[in-house]
Amino acid sequence: MAAEKRDRVILIDDDTDDNFFHQKVVEKSGLATTIVTKREALAALEYLKSKTDRTIPHPDLIFLDINMPGMNGWEFLDAYCKLDKELQSRSVITILTTSEDPEDKAKALSYNIVDGFITKPLTLEMLEAIAAKYV
Repeated sequence: MAAEKRDRVILIDDDTDDNFFHQKVVEKSGLATTIVTKREALAALEYLKSKTDRTIPHPDLIFLDINMPGMNGWEFLDAYCKLDKELQSRSVITILTTSEDPEDKAKALSYNIVDGFITKPLTLEMLEAIAAKYV
């Protein structure tokens, strides 16, 4: 991939197999030096809150599933919107879901912090398009 390498990508999805597969796609792309996976949205939110110091970079790209137990993707987005605006501005959030429901897409894109909505599985072509547009 010709895009500039980023520090960190975070995958938030309760499905271990999806996280594994998507991590391999990001690794193959060479886009990130670090890939973090979180199976729970609340754990991901806590991770992001803990990265407020400058020693550990905030993720450049966040891939978020919608349907997860506990805190779902919508609840994550609501909580993320309450984070410090500087933290929010550092990340590109893309919804990565199995949903093809136009209402889900419209809802996701109604959040000004969401930059995209794509259907699983993540492919190299999708990642390259995201990187070309935002990175």
